[in-house]
Amino acid sequence: METRKKKLFNTALLGTVIALAWPTMLEQLMQTAVQYIDTAMVGSLGTSATAAVGSTTTIGWLIGSSISAFGVGFLAYISQKRGANEHDKARKASAQSVLAVLAVGLFFTAVTLALSGLVPKWMQVDENIQTLASQYFFILYTPMLARTAIIIFGTVLRAAGDTKTPMWIGIGVNLINVVLNFLLIYETRPISVFGLEFTMWGAGLGVIGAGIASAVSVLVGGVWITAALLRHREISPRGYAMKPDRSILMPCMRVAFPNMLQRFGTSLGYVAFAAMINSLGELSTAAHTVANTVESAFYIPGYGMMAAAATLTGNAIGAGDKRGLRDLARVNIAIEVILMTVTGGLLFAFAEPMAWVFSKDAQVIALASTVLRMVAVSEPVYGVSLVIEGMMQGAGKTVAPFVFNIIGMWLVRILGTFICIHLLSMGLVSAWACMIGHNVLLFAMFLVYYLRGRWNPLRNRVLS
Repeated sequence: METRKKKLFNTALLGTVIALAWPTMLEQLMQTAVQYIDTAMVGSLGTSATAAVGSTTTIGWLIGSSISAFGVGFLAYISQKRGANEHDKARKASAQSVLAVLAVGLFFTAVTLALSGLVPKWMQVDENIQTLASQYFFILYTPMLARTAIIIFGTVLRAAGDTKTPMWIGIGVNLINVVLNFLLIYETRPISVFGLEFTMWGAGLGVIGAGIASAVSVLVGGVWITAALLRHREISPRGYAMKPDRSILMPCMRVAFPNMLQRFGTSLGYVAFAAMINSLGELSTAAHTVANTVESAFYIPGYGMMAAAATLTGNAIGAGDKRGLRDLARVNIAIEVILMTVTGGLLFAFAEPMAWVFSKDAQVIALASTVLRMVAVSEPVYGVSLVIEGMMQGAGKTVAPFVFNIIGMWLVRILGTFICIHLLSMGLVSAWACMIGHNVLLFAMFLVYYLRGRWNPLRNRVLS
């Protein structure tokens, strides 16, 4: 009986998966905690301030996810080469990632700064806060080169099995952001700590202060992670040519390009989704911003397990380990279902208290709580989709995830929301119902694709 259990569930692999996943989870937790603090700090300035900051968030997702796609290309290549013990090629790919950071970072710097004045208008932001939203966006994305370094170099390090370095850098960046928020958002005011009263200096810059705090912390993070990569014992690009190498870039781009289209297409969908919600007015925009902020914490297990699945899948394929790949899938999915069921239950139970942290407006809290309890039910199925997509990334199979995500986003979420809001005159609750339908469809498509096994290059290999 014990032998049968080992075949069904490789407990030895459990430690490896958790060792890779927990630093990414902690990094995500810190980022979410800072997002919570940012939203709470800005939310104390009023609903207009919350709406100004939150109204362009999906554009940030669009930019960040497009950049992340390039990282996925390097992740698949590096993890597979390391699994095959071809460490020299992995380090050459690390050198090519430096070129990618420079090219992609400079391109998005030009795009974001040039379009900063138009973004709030495209997002149908209320005219009263368009100027403030534009200024915040411009400041936030000025250090675009540093943002690109954090995203791509972080992925390179994770592909090499180092999830702790990006974690520590992420924690440092977030702490800097919080301290600067505290100093730049509020005006000089009296503060009492443990019975001691003193005057705390503050710049009183409000939303602009929040933007500056984020920009400075990102700049520090970009420099920090670049230095960490250059000093890394196993994946440092030092000593390798920085000129373009087609033999490395082409395989990376074959993986990255469909993933970039997927991320661009889905993120553009998020933009369209947010724009339709913004058209419902300031109350819906604020409630949507609060609900998104709260919900982001409950995706942390999913993204942590996704990162572990991607790296270990690439290693197993590079090593030709069919049994290890099979066991990896079972362990990852089992852990993911358990974790996301727990987090979904917590989200459902504590939706209202968590919404209250970010807004004191009773209407905002009530609306945000309603949609959060709705989405809590779909957390486990969405988590399974993330793990399977992570395995696809490690295998270098990004075309099918691109198709699935585009279908779910545009045919279910966007079309459904358009019909509900513009044709049926329904509100935010209907939009989030369409989002849940999108998540459930993704689960079904990814699960069927995974079970068919066509993504797996080792599927015809006999188990040893």
